[in-house]
Amino acid sequence: MNSASTPPPPSRTDDELAQADPAAMLRYGLSFGGPHRTALFGDGAVGAAVRLDRLGVPPRAVAFLAKVVRSGGARYAAELEEPVPGEAAAEQVRGWLETAAAVVTGPDGDEQAARWLEAVAEILSLRVTTRRAAS
Repeated sequence: MNSASTPPPPSRTDDELAQADPAAMLRYGLSFGGPHRTALFGDGAVGAAVRLDRLGVPPRAVAFLAKVVRSGGARYAAELEEPVPGEAAAEQVRGWLETAAAVVTGPDGDEQAARWLEAVAEILSLRVTTRRAAS
């Protein structure tokens, strides 16, 4: 099938994307790869960015967390008292990190988790920048 006949993916609202379960998507995306990893880095990253945006988490905090995961691992990052600013956001992100830590094996798994956090940070940054430009 060529790309000209491939239909575009279905559109989803922010509310629909925010309903995604990043922990489950991390569990399967980091464990199995393939379409699970595609979903993790697609809808999973966008949904996580929507959630964090709504909680007021700055993109730089998520980008910094990705560096922490890359340097110390998902387990280390999950044990941080406040992995991102804000109690509600920190609780959510800690859950995501705990899930990642439970399934990653070694530096390659931590690298994938860090890349996912970088994707979330980039999407979050794009949302913030677009909102500023629109106002």
